[in-house]
Amino acid sequence: MYRGMRFQLFATLSLAVLLALSGCANKKNKQYAGIDGDYVSGTPLGERTEGANFMGANVTRGQYAAVQFGYDSSSVAPDQESKVEAVASALKGSGKTVIVAGFTDERGTEEYNRSLGEKRALAVREALISKGLKANNVQTVSFGKEMPADSANNEAAWAKNRRAEFGIAK
Repeated sequence: MYRGMRFQLFATLSLAVLLALSGCANKKNKQYAGIDGDYVSGTPLGERTEGANFMGANVTRGQYAAVQFGYDSSSVAPDQESKVEAVASALKGSGKTVIVAGFTDERGTEEYNRSLGEKRALAVREALISKGLKANNVQTVSFGKEMPADSANNEAAWAKNRRAEFGIAK
């Protein structure tokens, strides 16, 4: 009797674990790759939706200074607020879409860096919205450690790579 109950308990637990794992494997965020394969988001909660291609010809980049971040940080530092303010002031009421691209340095796994890049982009997005831009005019994308601003392998280069850049959709 005891042996049969143990087997039944083991079978039940095994089935529960298999069901939980299969549910996790099939449960994915809504992800739609842009033309270049990177994910673009338009929501503050990180639900990813299709958006303008940050690298495309229809996006002007380099007009505004990048927001720099500290190591392993996704908070917009007080000394970086003026960069966000410049973008918000220039675009407020224009109806143009701004794409905030988050980047990291080369340290960390690809998954970790994509996540941190997304958090950085979302932090800048929230700052832009708090300064008067409409939420539906601010999208985000994470490139993680791809496209470094400086390809050297030292602290100075890593500091340059921890950033969020702005692209303005035409």
